[in-house]
Amino acid sequence: MARAPNVHICEVAARDGLQNLDVFVPTEAKCELIDAIAAAGISEIDAGSFVPPKVVPQFADVDAVMAHAVQHKSATIGALVPNFKGAERAIAAGVGAIYFVISASESHNLANVRRTIEEQLEGFRAVRTALDALPIAGRPRLMGAIATAFGCSIEGQIKEAAVGRLARGFAEAGADEIGLADTVGYGTPGLIKDIVRVARDEIGSQIPLRLHLHDTLGMGLANAVAGLDVGIRRFDAAVSGLGGCPFAPGARGNVVTEDLVFMLERVGLSTGIDLDRLMQTREILARHIAPRHLTGHLHEAGIPKALRSAA
Repeated sequence: MARAPNVHICEVAARDGLQNLDVFVPTEAKCELIDAIAAAGISEIDAGSFVPPKVVPQFADVDAVMAHAVQHKSATIGALVPNFKGAERAIAAGVGAIYFVISASESHNLANVRRTIEEQLEGFRAVRTALDALPIAGRPRLMGAIATAFGCSIEGQIKEAAVGRLARGFAEAGADEIGLADTVGYGTPGLIKDIVRVARDEIGSQIPLRLHLHDTLGMGLANAVAGLDVGIRRFDAAVSGLGGCPFAPGARGNVVTEDLVFMLERVGLSTGIDLDRLMQTREILARHIAPRHLTGHLHEAGIPKALRSAA
């Protein structure tokens, strides 16, 4: 009998993975990717972002993609929103989770959403109020996502206190969960541990914490292990390592879901994910995305036969 999952992975390729590509991925391919991800047993999928098409053309079809995605009842379908208007669209689409992003870096926040951190927090509070007016049964979970929590390509090092203040602000405003994002991939294992502890000290033990890791400097899996060491059991990742931040030119994308799942299972943790089926998502992506955007050690080396039982 398969073990019950004790590590939760949210797959973000359909949103974070695609948002910065210079080629539009057809709606049908996005839906096929989401189908394959769900079939592999992933229980949460970040399926798109409700932003104006002129800002992120990749999501001009987000309404159609979401209408398809929310048909998957085995997975929570989520969406990233930059403001209250985006949240209204996400609610109307029937998503199960809303990810509201604010950067710990004031400069990055202004560049990303053209608002100050405090203005963004006001928007988050408005979303919380709107959600609380909905019936509990149909109310999406609300995550406060802290971008640039481990460094910023504009400001450089981010003070731990700034991350702590924003985590506390999210908690006081009613976040169901808080995500710490290594948006530009500057995090190191020691920094991961320090920031997680700071955030936990500010918000207490009742609100779940999640890590969103990028592999810009090749630290993705090492940082995931550091997160495990300080109690993190919820992670974002992207199949084939898709993604990257528009304010970190040349950066590699998210930590590779396939590699992360393999590592977690090898150290004795359970994800509930069928790795072989997850690996098949590469075929969908390869039809539409240049090979240079697709990474992953397992895809390059294969899973050794001697380790198949552990995969």
